This record gives sequence, C-alpha cells and structure tokens, in this order.
Amino acid sequence: MIPGKRWAYVIPVAVVMYMLAYLDRTNVAVILPYIGADFPLSAGAKGLASGIFFVGYLVLQIPAAVLAAKWSARRTVLILMIAWAVAAVLCGLVRNETQLYLARLLLGLFEGGVWPAVLILLASWFPQAERARANALWMTCLPISAILMSPLSGFMLDHMSWRWVFVLQGLPPLVWAAVWWFAVADRPAQARWISPAEREYLETTLQAEEDAKPAFAKQGYRQALANRQVLLLVGVYFFWITGFYGFSLWLPSVVKTMTGGSATAVGFLSAVPYVLALAGMVACAQWSDRTGNRRLAVTAPLLVAIAGLLLGNLVHWPAAVQLLLLCVVATGLYMPYGPFWAIPGRVLGIEVVAVAMGLINALGNLGGFAGPYLVGWLTDVTGTATTGFVVLAAFLAVAAGLAFFGLKPVTVEGSAHVPAATRHP
Repeated sequence: MIPGKRWAYVIPVAVVMYMLAYLDRTNVAVILPYIGADFPLSAGAKGLASGIFFVGYLVLQIPAAVLAAKWSARRTVLILMIAWAVAAVLCGLVRNETQLYLARLLLGLFEGGVWPAVLILLASWFPQAERARANALWMTCLPISAILMSPLSGFMLDHMSWRWVFVLQGLPPLVWAAVWWFAVADRPAQARWISPAEREYLETTLQAEEDAKPAFAKQGYRQALANRQVLLLVGVYFFWITGFYGFSLWLPSVVKTMTGGSATAVGFLSAVPYVLALAGMVACAQWSDRTGNRRLAVTAPLLVAIAGLLLGNLVHWPAAVQLLLLCVVATGLYMPYGPFWAIPGRVLGIEVVAVAMGLINALGNLGGFAGPYLVGWLTDVTGTATTGFVVLAAFLAVAAGLAFFGLKPVTVEGSAHVPAATRHP
C-alpha cells in the first residue's frame, strides 16, 4: 500500500488556513444585520459591502497563480495571509461607508490569490485519481468555517461590539502563518516528513500523467485561456458562484427574519445547513473519483439546490421546513467543489493550468459581487428577498445547463490509474 502522509500533513494545514480566510470573508454576513444606529446601512449598501470584496478578489488571481507555479505556492500564500489579516482588522476600524468598502476591497485583493495558489499546491501532491477528494477535503474549510464561526460570530456579537468582532477575528491568520511556513512544502521532493516510497510514487505518477496528456494540453498561456473547455468552466463558475454567495451571504438575514432570535441563536441556526453540506462535499468527491464522471457530479447537485431555493421562497412553510430547505440548498451548492476543480488539471498541462485556474476563479468570482448586490438591490426595490432568490435560482440553472451540455468528459489516454487498494481518503 502506498504511504499517505500527504493526507495528514498537507490537507489539514491548508484547511485551517483557508477556513480563517473564509471566516474573514463571510463574517460580514453575520455582522452586518447587527450594526447599530451609529453606522446605518441600507440593504443595498450591505449587499455592496459584501460584494465589493470580489472586485478586489479578481485582481491577483492570475498573477498569484503564476507565482505559485513558477516561484512558490508556499511563499505566495504566506505573504497573502499576512496582508489579508491586516485588511480584516481594518474592517473593524472604519468610520464611514466608504472606508468599509475600501477595507473589504483590500481584503478581497489579498485573499484573491490564495485559492489558485493552493490548487497548484495540491496538484503537486495528489494525482488525478485522488484530485477531487483532495480538493474536496481541502474545501471542507468552507462549510467547517460556517459551522464553527457562525455561532462564534453570533456569540461574540452578543458580548462585544461589531467592531471588536472584526478586529479579533482578523488576528488568527497572523498566528497560522507560522504553522503554514514550517509545515507545508511546495512539492514532495522538498518535504522532510515524506517517506521515500511515497515520494517516488508521487513523482512517478504525476510525471506519467503529464506525459500522457495530448498535445493540445501542453499549449501556451494564450491558447490555454482561449480553450473552449476553460471558457465553459468560467461560465459555469460565474453563474454558480452568483447563486452560491447570494445565498450564503444572505442566509443569516433570512434566519434572523425566520426566527427573530438573538445573534447567538441566528449563528447556531445558520451553521446547521453547512453540517450537511460538509458530508455532501466529501461523498460527491468520492463518487466522482470512483466513476470519473466530473460533469454529473457538478450538474446534479446544482439542480437539487435550485429545487430547494424555489420551494423555500415560493411556498410559505413552517420555520422547521424552511430550515430543512436551507440545508438542501447549501448541500447542493457545496457538493460540486471537488469535482469541478479537478477538471482543469485534466484539460491542461501543469505548465499552463495555473493561469487557467486563475482566470476561472477571477471571472467566476465576479458572481460573488453580483449575487449579494443583486439580492440586496431587489430587496430594496420589491420589499422582499423572494424575488432576489428566484433570480439566483435562474443563475444556478444556467450554470447547470452549461455544465451538462457544454462540458465533455475528458479521458487522458495512458494516464496513470491508481488501484482502489492503494488510494487514500
């Protein structure tokens, strides 16, 4: 059996790192409904404060991806981690709307390069037969952050000002930066803790996969960015993320309206959907790696999310049923993450996949701006959030359609196959 220390060393450190990033990105959803009269914000302003993060987020996507591939993913993430911690603290020190928008913009700028940099890191540690599970296990940081941090934010809001919540939650990345530096290596050859057998397996398998890719996969940056599959992935990700963040950043406000509870109660209830989302992510990734069917693993969960979103907003349900439907939507939105991000590595060679991932994440995450702002604006115009959530369902339908009818299964002839007995979780 192939040793699997990479699962115990690389994944957990990366999970905690991005969990802190995701906390600093999304805590605004829990905090904004509780900002008092000293800092009044309309629904549209709250949506803009949530969404402007993603304007900054797109700037460093490709540059950071190239740095990670050509220089060092480890060093790139370290620098960005320290910078985003400073920006997160600044969110608690703002004195007007403009400063809040600027702080959120800077937070997005510095966090923007982390996602593609870590994906490049994982591509150097996990072969294709393990890639969806590795991606999904790392991306469990998203629901884990919501599970742990939504109640924490609510509890903190009940005991201190919203400014202190921003400041205190911005400090942990500075501590974890030291752990990241000493625990993570860019590739197996640089890791002190890896066994010779595991190192040889990874280097041999990853090189065999690269050698087996067809000529079109080994094209230049310009051709890679114009690749039809890459452009389709950009479209899928944009429409998916519009629905994803529009839902997740407004979830606490919906729960507050539904329950009328304290900040602590809202925080705990907001965490419930993400428990099921966590299990769904891992199960979907395991199925995708076992069958190789990335397309269906992306499409089917999105259709489930659409059904839950429409049922929850077009029919009046008791509070318990509404919470159940929120769980269904959250699970459907999170499940595609691992399989989706395993696709670019099959389409493109390692030399150019970094740029493609940066492009997909940069343009796709414009949906992170569109979703929250769209829900906020439509809430102001119509007086209800229902219209906004129905529109988000339409965005998710476009994503599902593009994924199912546009993305084609990619089979890499001669790629290394890892027998089930040697695979790790």
